[in-house]
Amino acid sequence: MKNNKILITVLLLSTLILPMGSCRKVLDLAPVSAFDEKYVFSNSQSATSAIYGVYRALAAVYANGVIGLWSIDTDEFIGDVSNPGSLDNFHRYSTTPQNSAMALTFTPLWQGIERANIIIKNVPAMELYKSGSATDKAQLKRVYGEALALRAYFYLDLIRYWGDVPFPLEPSIDQPNLSLPKVDRDIIYDRIIEDLRVAAELMPWRGDSGVNNDERLTKGSVKGIRALAAITAGGYSLRKASRQMERRKDYLKMYQIARDEAYELMQRRDKHRLNPDYRAVFKDANMVSKIEPNGEVLFEVADGERGNARFSNKNGPRAAIDNNSFNFGSGAIRGLPTYFYAFDPLDTRRDVTLCSYYINRDRTIAVQRMLNMTDGKYRIDWKEPYPTTSDAYQGVNWYLLRLSDVILIFAEAENELKNGPTPEAKSAFEEVRKRGFKGNETNIGLTPGTKEAFFQAIVDERRFELGGEGIRKPDLIRWNLLGTTLIKTRAELTKMRANEAPYNLLPRTMWYKTGEREPKYANSFYLATPSGVPPAGYLAIGWLQDISPTPQYANYNLNLGRDFKPNKSELFPIPQGALDGNPNLTQDYGY
Repeated sequence: MKNNKILITVLLLSTLILPMGSCRKVLDLAPVSAFDEKYVFSNSQSATSAIYGVYRALAAVYANGVIGLWSIDTDEFIGDVSNPGSLDNFHRYSTTPQNSAMALTFTPLWQGIERANIIIKNVPAMELYKSGSATDKAQLKRVYGEALALRAYFYLDLIRYWGDVPFPLEPSIDQPNLSLPKVDRDIIYDRIIEDLRVAAELMPWRGDSGVNNDERLTKGSVKGIRALAAITAGGYSLRKASRQMERRKDYLKMYQIARDEAYELMQRRDKHRLNPDYRAVFKDANMVSKIEPNGEVLFEVADGERGNARFSNKNGPRAAIDNNSFNFGSGAIRGLPTYFYAFDPLDTRRDVTLCSYYINRDRTIAVQRMLNMTDGKYRIDWKEPYPTTSDAYQGVNWYLLRLSDVILIFAEAENELKNGPTPEAKSAFEEVRKRGFKGNETNIGLTPGTKEAFFQAIVDERRFELGGEGIRKPDLIRWNLLGTTLIKTRAELTKMRANEAPYNLLPRTMWYKTGEREPKYANSFYLATPSGVPPAGYLAIGWLQDISPTPQYANYNLNLGRDFKPNKSELFPIPQGALDGNPNLTQDYGY
């Protein structure tokens, strides 16, 4: 929740926002709202309030942190193996249609689509949209563009997690049949990519006259979303007919759209540029409830108020307090030791993305062993004002798309289209990497010059830049690398456990002191622990010691993505409740 907050307003058309499984019932209900469509869409102010209802659906999608938790068990993070909870089957790729947690995301996605469809139907038909004042026209065009873009993003999430889905483009009340079958995802992609093109034309740029720098979408946001949607459409996905991971035949067309859209956005550095300090993107902006001043954050969930479990997301903060006894953060997302050691020692992003300490009740820090590192970008001790209640819902926004993501999309698409990295692709890649190595930019290494090597560099760089943001798993899926990555990461964890090269010279013990806000270490993470005792004022903690077999972590290296099955686990099953409510909806992909 930030300054210039999107007003989280209940959509006035409350009888039209029920989930898909209940749409038919709405036709039999008397209106519970005093306002109907004619009133809501009679002036620009009330029409604008309707778009806040769509944003509220977006907040509801992320309210319980489910998507953030679905994204783990890759080569970045693993679900806590010492205390598995109800979401463990998501982490391990063993979820079933009966898992009720899926509905926490599946249902509000459809609610958001329904609300957007109402706006898309009504706003262009308004007299003010056609012949109102310049202010009215600009305001209503923006609302219409936002509705198109948000609906497109809702469908993008549905496709990424469930594959082919129904595809209603009009409000439920106008549909002759509410039991809709699935539509091929390529048809959906083509339409939402076109809708995003139209939306971008309707939207203002960030900072234009009369446009506040707040959490609403702008032209730059929509261009970034379109680049993301296009490169995802051009990637691999699990197909219904073949039950194989396949690309569409015209995938290069999708890459071209992604490349061009990203390139156009990158030319507007007067509107959107990288924050020069990677840490500040999270600590100095999000965790103190301010708008990131450079326009790097293109799209974020405008979180609801603290303590509101319906509309305040639980994705962050995640660094637990006193082993979660205060319930400020779950601490359930644990950084992989192999991820920590994949970072270059000079990469500043390592110690932002991974947090090696917890917070005690008195706000002092408790240094943790390697296996207890958590996702660090939303750590609780960065939150201002500091939490004073034991509530996991802290009003922290969740970033969905940043400019660095789009810059790397450009580099990836350019490399694919030109059969190798162009100077522009290399420059884009290096822009992101140099920011990560701030103060040591000359140490970023040599940028690869072949198509295959540059693609692998992009795969790695997105891991370092976007870690813990819910992006890695969708990336690995669209590259068709998820299964092989899990196998490779398990093998690396096994090497680390056995103290084999390249992990044989790492410290088993770290010496630290906690007098400062964050721990200070006396020995190197990259060299064997010195002989003797810690220096005066320092304590010792086992660092890699608990990688060795113990009852608690007996199968740690094998638990990562334990039940993953290629050509099945890349998608989730349709929730059972949705199947029960729609006889034309089918369960596919081996579930």
